[in-house]
Amino acid sequence: MEGIDAAGYEEATPVQTQVIPPILEGKDIIASAQTGTGKTAAFLLPLIHKIITAEHDQHTINALVIVPTRELAIQISQHLEGFSYFAGISSIAVYGGGDGNAFIQEKKAVSMGADIVVCTPGKMMAHIKMGYVKLKGLKYLVLDEADRMLDMGFYDDIMFIINQLPAKRQNLLFSATMPSKIRELSRKILHNPLEVNISISKPPEKIIQQAFIVYDAQKIPLTLHLLKEKQFLSVLIFCSSKMSVKQLTRDLKRNRIDADEIHSDLDQEKREEVLSRFRSRRLPVLVATDILSRGIDIDNIGLVINFDVPHDGEDYVHRIGRTARAEADGTAYTLVGPKEQRRFMAIEKLLEKEVPKGVVPENLGETPAYSPSANRSSGGKKKQFYKKHPPGRS
Repeated sequence: MEGIDAAGYEEATPVQTQVIPPILEGKDIIASAQTGTGKTAAFLLPLIHKIITAEHDQHTINALVIVPTRELAIQISQHLEGFSYFAGISSIAVYGGGDGNAFIQEKKAVSMGADIVVCTPGKMMAHIKMGYVKLKGLKYLVLDEADRMLDMGFYDDIMFIINQLPAKRQNLLFSATMPSKIRELSRKILHNPLEVNISISKPPEKIIQQAFIVYDAQKIPLTLHLLKEKQFLSVLIFCSSKMSVKQLTRDLKRNRIDADEIHSDLDQEKREEVLSRFRSRRLPVLVATDILSRGIDIDNIGLVINFDVPHDGEDYVHRIGRTARAEADGTAYTLVGPKEQRRFMAIEKLLEKEVPKGVVPENLGETPAYSPSANRSSGGKKKQFYKKHPPGRS
């Protein structure tokens, strides 16, 4: 309770209210809850409680939390350190990209025993294959962002790890979406699970969404305009490629906007340093690839810009879900190029509503019409009269 108080928690979120009691009762859980709903605390708090109140083997891993990315592993590990600060829980994050010292620490923890290990599938599988990981006394397994892990091709790695675990254990599966492959996975690993649905795959209503229908060459000048038009405390910009991230960041810096980038070409130390500056508000604008679209717990982002349209509606929801966390409001802009119109139309179908179209400044020139059903690539030219004639309506 001291750890919870120190972390600033006052009221339980809906997912915590619904999930914590049955976890304490020992039930398996399959929960549909997207990032920002408080699900990390929903499984960490009862796990910590059970470990400190029940007898357990100190020379084995007691709880294993498997996540898709190193960033999420680090984030959960940081939450865990805060919650368990006064409780004496031993824990470690196991993920790729570290140096030799990190490997030595990981090996020591997984071979001598740790209360809770947070890991990425590939790195944990590598340790297990070396033969020294102590799993015989494991009591709890958590799969977080399970849909993302399957999308990233980790199914075989996950099943390899699960096959090394004791058959008698408590299983907790969290997923933002529930496609058929998640149902199949749950049938294989869960025992009479309680199903909890917290949120459907739609962004919070309080997010102000706007789409700007532009040519690709207009995206960078429009981004500059949007950033200078209104001052946002914290801005996260998503691009679909490392090349786009690097180019946009260079242009922002040339225009005296304090921005930095994060992508897989950066080493782990640099990525953590950039994230730390962004979290602490020392860096106002962060340009990122999809690596941050899920699972990174950064609150109070004022603006999310989709520089490129996400490849599917779920990614769109998770990207813009970086804003309007908890009780905060937020804004999300999406820049839609001619070749991306059909993709954005599919997102609008998922949302079951038309996203309002923003006005592009006249000095940026003519813009395409929003005609996704007829327009696969080029997009016919049309003057900007959005206030009278919103795109997509005739």
